[in-house]
Amino acid sequence: MSQLTPFDISELTAFRCELHRFPELSGEEQDTARRVKFMLSAHDPDRMITGIGGHGLAAIYEGSADGPTVMIRCELDALPIQERSGASHASTSHGKAHLCGHDGHMAIVAGLARLLHRQPPLHGRVVLLFQPAEETGAGAGAVTEDPKFAEIRPDYAFALHNRPGFALGHVGLAEGPVNCASRGMKLRLRGKEAHASEPQNGVSPAPVLAELAHAFPALSRGKIGEPDFTLVTLTHLRMGAPAFGISPGEAEIFATLRTATDAGMNALLAQAETLVRKTTEQYGVCADWDYVDVFHHCENNPEAVSILRSALDGLGISHDTAGCPMSASEDFGRFGQYAKSAMLFLGAGETCPALHNPDYDFPDQLIPRGIAIFERVLRDMLG
Repeated sequence: MSQLTPFDISELTAFRCELHRFPELSGEEQDTARRVKFMLSAHDPDRMITGIGGHGLAAIYEGSADGPTVMIRCELDALPIQERSGASHASTSHGKAHLCGHDGHMAIVAGLARLLHRQPPLHGRVVLLFQPAEETGAGAGAVTEDPKFAEIRPDYAFALHNRPGFALGHVGLAEGPVNCASRGMKLRLRGKEAHASEPQNGVSPAPVLAELAHAFPALSRGKIGEPDFTLVTLTHLRMGAPAFGISPGEAEIFATLRTATDAGMNALLAQAETLVRKTTEQYGVCADWDYVDVFHHCENNPEAVSILRSALDGLGISHDTAGCPMSASEDFGRFGQYAKSAMLFLGAGETCPALHNPDYDFPDQLIPRGIAIFERVLRDMLG
C-alpha cells in the first residue's frame, strides 16, 4: 500500500480536531456520520453503507480476487462530560466531549481509506466500520442486529483503543478476555412519606440506602486479570425531596457491576439481587430495578492476535501483554460472535490524562502509528 505523506497526516490531524470540536453522544451521531461520509467519499470506496445500527456507516474496498472480509472498526460517539483540556480545538458543545479518543480512532480509520483508495486490496475485501453508540454498549449489538450487517459480515475484525498510562506508541495485546463485562444497575426504593416530626408514620428507605451503600462495594473481590475479579462501583445515590419537613419515601441507587467474563457477571447479578431482596424485606421497603449500558466481555481470538503480533513485529513496534485485560468495558466483543476478532491497546503516553477525564485529549502522534498497524495487517492478509 502507499505511504502517507506529511500532507495526509496534516489533513487527518485537522479532521480529528474538527470531530473533537463537534462531539455527539451515543445514538445522536448524525452530524459526525455526515462529516465522516464526506471525508470517505473523497477516497472512492467501492460501496458505502449508511444508517447501519443507527448512524453507523461502512466503507467497502473490494479486491480483484476472492479472499476473506476484514473489518477495521472505530467509534463515532462522545461522552456527556464537560471538557477542561484547554485545547484550541476543545468541544463547542456544553457538557459533551470526545474524552475517550474516538475522534482519534476515526481519524486513523479514515487514513486507511486514503491508502485503500490509492492501492486497493488484491484479495478479499476491507470493511471500514464507523460504529455508533459504543459508550452505552448498544452500538455493536445494533449493528450486528441490523439486516444491513449481512452485507458486511466479516471473517476477521480488528480494532484499537488508545491507552493512557502506556508509553506513547507501545502496544498492549493478549489472547483471551481483554475487556470486562459490565452493566449499570438502576435500583429504585419505595416506602412511604411522612411528616418529618412523625417519621414513625412512614417507611423510610434511608436504612436500606445506607446498608446497600456499604454492601454493594463489598461484593468486589480479586484483581483485574484474575478469573474471579468483580468490582461494584456506586455512581449515584439520591433520597427524597430536598426539604426538611418530609421523612422520605423513595430513593434510588445506581451501581456499575463489572466482572472478567459474562459468566462471572451472571453470578454477580444473582448476588446483588439477593442482597437487595434481603435488605428491603428487612425494612419493609419495596424495590425494583433494571439494567442499562450492558457490555459483554471482549475476548481476543488467538489467530487474530497472531495476525496483529506479526504486523507489529514487521513494523518494529514494541508490544507485550502488560495492562491486559483492561478493567474498562468495550462493546467490540459483540463482533467476536461473528468473526475472529482482536483489539489492541495503543499507548497514549505515561502522563496522558486518563480516559473519561475532563482534561483528556487524544495524542495526534498516534494517528500515523495506528494507520501503519492496520495497513500492515491488511497488506499481510489481503496483499
